[in-house]
Amino acid sequence: MNTMIRNLSDQVKYIGVDDLDLDLFESQYILPEGISYNSYLILDAKVAILDTVDARKGSEWQQNLAEALGGRQPDYLVVHHVEPDHAGLIAWALAQYPGLKVVAGTKALQMIPQFFEGIALEGRSVAVKEGDVLDLGSHKLRFFGAPMVHWPEVMVSFDESDGTLYSADAFGKFGALSKCGFYGRDDEDWSCEARRYYFNIVGKYGGPVQTLMGKLSSLPVRAIRALHGPLLEDNLGDYLALYDTWSRYAPETEGIFIACASIHGGTLEAAEKFAEILREKGASRVVVSDLTRSDFAENVEDAFRHSKMVLAASSYDAGLFTPMHEFLHRLQIKGYSNRVVGVIENGSWAPSAGRVMREMIGAMKNVTLVGETVTLRSRLKTTDIPALTALADALLAA
Repeated sequence: MNTMIRNLSDQVKYIGVDDLDLDLFESQYILPEGISYNSYLILDAKVAILDTVDARKGSEWQQNLAEALGGRQPDYLVVHHVEPDHAGLIAWALAQYPGLKVVAGTKALQMIPQFFEGIALEGRSVAVKEGDVLDLGSHKLRFFGAPMVHWPEVMVSFDESDGTLYSADAFGKFGALSKCGFYGRDDEDWSCEARRYYFNIVGKYGGPVQTLMGKLSSLPVRAIRALHGPLLEDNLGDYLALYDTWSRYAPETEGIFIACASIHGGTLEAAEKFAEILREKGASRVVVSDLTRSDFAENVEDAFRHSKMVLAASSYDAGLFTPMHEFLHRLQIKGYSNRVVGVIENGSWAPSAGRVMREMIGAMKNVTLVGETVTLRSRLKTTDIPALTALADALLAA
């Protein structure tokens, strides 16, 4: 089921599409269950399309739109976000419907021509700013700026008639609706792929998310309709609480994430032994990931989710084994902070991994390095156990 229309009320329809063919979101994040491009249509005294979809699914969306319109002509195309997966059909819509006007923030209207050469917005656009209202009849959309959630031009809108927040990429998640469910209540584990989505797509911009959360706190929100993922109507407090935790860079789960980058298996053996020591000492949750054979986005997600982390890596070319270097680089650019970290290094003749890991961690905000760096020589030996035990004690005491 790639094409779907849903009646959300007498006047509001869902006209988005699923994409089960795309392998990598933003050419880097795997999509084991696809992705949805959400789009909505309000059929009031005035007719408004709320965002388009990725051009790769354009024909399906065009079919949905035509069927949902039922012969009516749209008056407005509301653009909450100009990223191509949500704005790919703007030029087509303007050409198809001569009376259509694009409603967007000033920054978005400046950016749209960057994506569509020769597009003419003069006389075909309405610039909205914070607090402006688009009156469609019984439905009235009030706009709020959400810059850097996660692009600078983003706006969200709140339908004052039914309490719906059209949240752009905020509260979105990976996964096609035909796979994960149309509503949040149908989704077995919304938080899992929403967390991976948040920390890898939006995570750098916790401050702007907090600003948006402050604006939302005074609104009687009864439903959240994002541009990706299920529609949220039940237990909104749970979703809002998770977003608040994530955007404050606070740990969601008390536990220890052990990120390991091992060349020939020796460092991984030590990481697994360290996990065993932690569990024997009463650690409630310990997760080990082999960075060389796992999804980087999930590893970033786990680093942010847990309160503590241990880095275990081999030395390489007088520096750091590349999977660990890439992992730490991703944490740096996503704003990893407010955590406790321990370090295990391995080196057969000139151990260097610990130095690089500590330097990279040291550049991050409010990250506390605990214990002494544990240095292994090629393979774990019984003589290394006291050092691992001391690191475990320091980590658990922090």
